[in-house]
Amino acid sequence: MNKKPIVATMIGDPAGIGPEVVAKAWASGEIHQYCEPVLVGSAGVMQDVVDENQLSLTINMIQSVDEKTNDPAVIDILDSGKFDMGSYTKGQDNVSCGQISADWLEEMDQLALSGAVDATVMAPISSVSMKMANVLDKIIEIEPGHSYLFLISGPLRVMHLTDHIPLRDVCELISKDLVAGAIEKLNDSLIEWGISDPRIVVAGLNPHASGAEEDNEIRPGVEQAKALGINVEGPMPPDSVFRQCIEDKYDVVLAMFHDQGHIAIKTWGFSGNCALIMGPPYLHMSVAHGTAYDLVGTGKADHTMMLEAIKLTGNLAAGNGFFSE
Repeated sequence: MNKKPIVATMIGDPAGIGPEVVAKAWASGEIHQYCEPVLVGSAGVMQDVVDENQLSLTINMIQSVDEKTNDPAVIDILDSGKFDMGSYTKGQDNVSCGQISADWLEEMDQLALSGAVDATVMAPISSVSMKMANVLDKIIEIEPGHSYLFLISGPLRVMHLTDHIPLRDVCELISKDLVAGAIEKLNDSLIEWGISDPRIVVAGLNPHASGAEEDNEIRPGVEQAKALGINVEGPMPPDSVFRQCIEDKYDVVLAMFHDQGHIAIKTWGFSGNCALIMGPPYLHMSVAHGTAYDLVGTGKADHTMMLEAIKLTGNLAAGNGFFSE
């Protein structure tokens, strides 16, 4: 394995299950096999969840990444001291949690941009709390042609050409240049992550991949990418292409719209899913679930997604490919 990258994880909204699943992931003892981890957030919040869940972990508040211990039994956390532990109630949206989520995201972004860490992971945040605090702009937006959502569930990996866009607008938005640009971005990223000869397939928009969008935009976009030497096929019928990826015929499917990819991913497997935001100049991972307020304080929050997200981030940042490589 290549040198272990430094991965920063933001603990998520303090009122949600983010801190708990992060702590449980750390307690698994697996994270340090894939990276040198450090947290960004509140030492007090993390101490609370460690105590509540009776985890054998020590909280170590640090001021710089260089101070991390790399000890699996010690949670190294960068705590700016901005969060007031008396300003929130667990399991409820509020301004304080929205503001601190934005602050921690910005702190983590600066760590990555400065080169202090190699990659970042975001635990669940509340868009409601961030809207209450007027800081929704701190969340990375998915903008076709500039950033993309990449979902991973074991052997099924799907990047979305478009995301939260009404289906009627997707038809107008798809263009050969958008398709070709997304394929090129995907191919370059896969190579950087350690997949030497990426196998990309593009899903069609219409049944049987037969329609005006395929003929006029999607197929020409695929051919444009092929002309660059990229190993890409499509458009292929969307009712079979995801199964073909699961069976290892392809490394990644480029889906045309949100539900086309999400339904396939969530039907195949939900527990270990993670979501990669392709847009920032560094690797940025998240999880495919929210703050789950109903589980806060019960000790029942499933940390599988969080654990897989951090492990996979370390693997990709080191250039070691996906787990199945």
